[in-house]
Amino acid sequence: MKHYVYLTLLLFVSGWAFAQTNTTLTHTWNVTLKVVDEDGSPVVGANTSVGYFTNSQPTSLHGVTDNNGVFTASYSPETDLNELGFEADKSGFYTTRIGHTLFPPYDPAKWNITQTLMLKNIGKPIPMYAKYIVSITFPVLNKPIGYDLTVGDWAAPYGRGISQDFIFTENHADTNSGYTFTISFPRPGDGIQESVLPDAENGSGLRSHHEAPVDGYQPKHEQTQMPDPNKIYYFRVRTALDHQGNVVSAHYGKIYGDFMQFRYYFNPTPNDRNVEFDTKQNLVGGIESFEQVREP
Repeated sequence: MKHYVYLTLLLFVSGWAFAQTNTTLTHTWNVTLKVVDEDGSPVVGANTSVGYFTNSQPTSLHGVTDNNGVFTASYSPETDLNELGFEADKSGFYTTRIGHTLFPPYDPAKWNITQTLMLKNIGKPIPMYAKYIVSITFPVLNKPIGYDLTVGDWAAPYGRGISQDFIFTENHADTNSGYTFTISFPRPGDGIQESVLPDAENGSGLRSHHEAPVDGYQPKHEQTQMPDPNKIYYFRVRTALDHQGNVVSAHYGKIYGDFMQFRYYFNPTPNDRNVEFDTKQNLVGGIESFEQVREP
């Protein structure tokens, strides 16, 4: 089937934007995009584009990958650029978008680019309890407070929550000191772990893995630095263990971002480690529009 590729403006994707410089020098950029799947195999017929500015107008070169999963493009702009944007998508996969910095300073290697874009399979997105915590506000300081993931609120008596899934504590020595933020858990076997994704997976519409890990969860996490919006965590809560300490039942989920600002995703099905969120089926009710989670 013939593939029709639509011109895509890669503007303000993944928190970055294209911008022009005032320099009068010009250089030709050459881009080779190789699109692969999660096994590293070439993705044939993937829609690809390279976005940039020309004459102050955003535009892009676009096409489809060949039998080797490769698309090439080049251009000699009238004025040099700061940024290029690469995008690849295909039915059945999450779209991947990556930015590339050209200046400063001028480096020929930056203008002859070979970039691999990984397309992650769309597996089985599911309804989840998901909420964007824009800025967590503690009802009291220096005291552990439970948080209910299904209700999306503090546990009683500070909110509407019933279950204590997370235990949050914000400790201050005095009003002028820094803080220590601690997340802990009420049950043996509960925990959290930080994930570091390979560079090849950066830019994917699905930032996390498809599933939460089986083990490796720590019962406590402390934070004393400024939040990192690029962090990813997985968690296990509501855990039941047998007499040997083996997990009999547990709920899994993930967190995008860092405390105090983050998005959480909670799988309601026991022992199901799937963390692909169906953005059209958020199970948390009664939340504001800015608290809605719009990414899988």
